[in-house]
Amino acid sequence: MELLTATRMRETERAAIENGGVSGLQLMKRAGAGVLEMILRKWPALAAAPRSAVILCGPGNNGGDGYVVATLLHDLGWWVRVYAYGDPAKLPPDARACCGDWMGRGEVRPLCEAGPELREAGVDLIVDAVFGTGLKRPVGENLARTLAEARSWVREGGLRPVTVSVDMPTGICSDSGREIGGSFDSDLTVTFHRAKPGHYLCDGPRRCGAVRIVGIGLDGGVTPASIDLVERPTHLDRDYRTGLHKYHHGHLLVLSGGVGKGGAARLAAHGALRIGAGLVTVGCPPSALQENAVQLNAVMVRPIASGDALRELLESAARIDTLCLGPGLGTGDRERHIVAAAIKCGKATVLDADALTLISHDSALFSDLHPRCVLTPHGGEFSRLFPDLATRLREEPGTGPAYSKVDAVREAAARAGCTVLLKGPASLIATPDGRISVNSACYERSAPWLATAGSGDVLAGMVAALLARGFETRDAAVSAAYVHVECAIRFGPGLIAEDIPGLIPVALRDLASRP
Repeated sequence: MELLTATRMRETERAAIENGGVSGLQLMKRAGAGVLEMILRKWPALAAAPRSAVILCGPGNNGGDGYVVATLLHDLGWWVRVYAYGDPAKLPPDARACCGDWMGRGEVRPLCEAGPELREAGVDLIVDAVFGTGLKRPVGENLARTLAEARSWVREGGLRPVTVSVDMPTGICSDSGREIGGSFDSDLTVTFHRAKPGHYLCDGPRRCGAVRIVGIGLDGGVTPASIDLVERPTHLDRDYRTGLHKYHHGHLLVLSGGVGKGGAARLAAHGALRIGAGLVTVGCPPSALQENAVQLNAVMVRPIASGDALRELLESAARIDTLCLGPGLGTGDRERHIVAAAIKCGKATVLDADALTLISHDSALFSDLHPRCVLTPHGGEFSRLFPDLATRLREEPGTGPAYSKVDAVREAAARAGCTVLLKGPASLIATPDGRISVNSACYERSAPWLATAGSGDVLAGMVAALLARGFETRDAAVSAAYVHVECAIRFGPGLIAEDIPGLIPVALRDLASRP
């Protein structure tokens, strides 16, 4: 599913209106009706009898959606109060028309007067329609204070009304998910046509509650966006055909560190075997050969003492398709030469952990990266590799759209000339040509227990195995990241990295059985 930035959403709406298929007023009324439908679908008890609602409306089209919701609720017999941020007389034409519809039924009060109303017992629903997508400036001190007070009234004041945001919680940048000057806290966010990046990034999941998407008749007319949400990889079993042998499924070499440091490489190797690599070999210093051999059965072991030894092996063993290095590798001279030899061989290569640290300290290694490489940094490693981009992400956003992880990982992939998988609750996969995939572990796919030592090592092995099977770098990273989360969901709390490889077959079987 594509994710639309605020600019792309406006282009989509404008194209639909200019093509004559729909008017702006029709889109607004469909949006407001969709919000109400999602509210009553999520909380059917609210439809049983008229209730009470407070609607907070902003100075733009998001406010217009709010006026539509207010009108519809009133016509269902609800007790409704509307509070406006800004002068309703200055609303855009379509929003002003919807405000006029409401004013035939009730009054509009200044938002600053909403406090006493929200404190009253019996308010069942609060709708935030102040600012949605396209937030360009901080919400302002007064509005930020009102939003903070609203959170306090709802969460701490003994009241527990349902809180719903239209498009985005006010104060959250729809492109980045970053908070700009304060934000509203919602149980449900209803957005239109497509989800936005901010629903899945940074503060977005924490503020949105649940996210529901309403179609309002905008399909077609605009070139698809270059950001997509990974919903399900469909090609994980594409090369499992009868008549093939193990080498057709690829031979992966995982490079390991010294004595006592092989656990991470073994985790990567087991993840690689489980997701379908035909053969996996762990290469380690001769002193660590016995340690690895006694803990590995289906995985082969081989001594690799130096970068020269690795180079000789790769030149003589053409059947090694892919390399994975970094987990537990170390950062000494031996390891630096091994990373150099691995990158220069030109084979598909996953670089993680210590390999990324070495690359961040050596511009020559960075410059040797090529399109068949995949970098798999977590946030700290990304900061070491791309310190200027990380600094921009840490800066407090003063305007919107705020600089986002999407922007950062896209620039990182272009600079490195290879695929970058930035790990996190929403992992981002970027290619040098600017395509971005978001693999979310939020909302229904939330799996916070995946943040455990060694889980990233398993993921690195999974990516490398799919490369060995012949996947393109982007497909390998996207598919591995998705299955990685699926494994964590199936296990639940208490997950440790050693559990993940054994869950891969279950996740693959479940994915294959889905229609």
